[in-house]
Amino acid sequence: MSTPKTVSFYTLGCKLNYSETSSIGRSFENKGYAVVPFEQGADVTVINTCSVTDFADKKNRKFIRKARAFNQNSVIVVIGCYAQLKPEEISNIEGVDLVLGAGEKFKILNYIDNLTKQNGKASIHIGEIKEINNFEDAYSFGDRTRSFLKVQDGCNYLCTYCTIPKARGKSRSGTIEEVVNNAKKIARMGVKEIVLTGVNIGDFGNSTDIIEGNADRTRSMFIDLVKALDQVDGIERFRISSIEPNLITDEVINFIARAKRFVPHFHIPLQSGSDTILKLMKRRYRTNLYSDKIDFIREKIPHASIGVDVIIGFPGETNELFKETLDYINGLDVSYLHVFTYSERQNTPAFDMEGKVPMDRRRERNTILTQLSLKKQRHFYNQFIGQTRKVLVEKSNNQSKLTGFTDNYLKVEFPVEAGLRNEIIDMKLTEINDQYHIDAQPLSKPKKSMNLA
Repeated sequence: MSTPKTVSFYTLGCKLNYSETSSIGRSFENKGYAVVPFEQGADVTVINTCSVTDFADKKNRKFIRKARAFNQNSVIVVIGCYAQLKPEEISNIEGVDLVLGAGEKFKILNYIDNLTKQNGKASIHIGEIKEINNFEDAYSFGDRTRSFLKVQDGCNYLCTYCTIPKARGKSRSGTIEEVVNNAKKIARMGVKEIVLTGVNIGDFGNSTDIIEGNADRTRSMFIDLVKALDQVDGIERFRISSIEPNLITDEVINFIARAKRFVPHFHIPLQSGSDTILKLMKRRYRTNLYSDKIDFIREKIPHASIGVDVIIGFPGETNELFKETLDYINGLDVSYLHVFTYSERQNTPAFDMEGKVPMDRRRERNTILTQLSLKKQRHFYNQFIGQTRKVLVEKSNNQSKLTGFTDNYLKVEFPVEAGLRNEIIDMKLTEINDQYHIDAQPLSKPKKSMNLA
């Protein structure tokens, strides 16, 4: 086939996917392709998918069909978790030309150059997930405000509801030197904030480092990575996207409390406030450990933002066990929740568990915890009204407004003013508005006006 000249991308799912799409995009550019908007209908369209829920699968299919509608002649390539888990399902969608697995997606140009279809059906290249050993580094660039930097991939945990180990393989990571070099590249692009991403970033280095020469005692190398990145000049802020409660050590918390560049923001998955459900989920901690982590963060960094992932409606979650979760979270000093409704995933142990929760009850529980999240967010935000904090300014969908985040993840909003975007500005926080953002007033000006507003 002749070499196409334009390529477009659509990314669904997590920050890790965004970092990988961006890196794949650079490989196309290096070969002479022009990257164009998804809606433009390029010669090649790459859709990077998520498969964390049944809703995610439906959304994947929607955008695959959209790609064909934008350009009937586009070569449509599907990659990501959905591609690894359900390649035959994808190949039956009209218009799909190529489906690549987790081990093949970074070689996408080789497959496109040699693309052949069998009887009009998509060409599928999916390797054995257990055979993937190499770490492919990646980082996003396009939004000059922040970049998602991939530091780890895969997971060795066996949570009973999760398909990620089947979609991404075992835990693996690059070296500290490689990650630091990527951070320096990002700094040279003018980016102010880096968000560390991965499937299980606290497992960076696969816990192989030996303490004091004792081969029987090991620790995660994540703290070493954090310390090294904190020395990278040119990056104002490093933010940790999400880290397991059993892997965020007191050493990490103590370091972030005094770090130069790591911000006071933690996102720590809980999944359930019931030890009975945590055991069914095969999570590697119980609520007492989780509470200890939150208390320690509050002791060392009182102003830190703490986000929490929660899954409701897991099999066996009775009304009484849901109330355990509700009461437990209500008593936690956290800042906001990400609430997920449990979705059955084939080929997971939870799929065959008894005690299925009716969907209407799952939705009801989701609503209850979402309301609790708003209550906690307002309580957290209220503590900072009247204060002055530094805000990294970014664009907004509202043409008359700019938005931004403080170091501790308060989202602020203020009238457009030229020269502020991608700058860190002192702002006075005035009040919480109807969108649960904080109205703010800029108090300082950037040293150089960049006229990016």
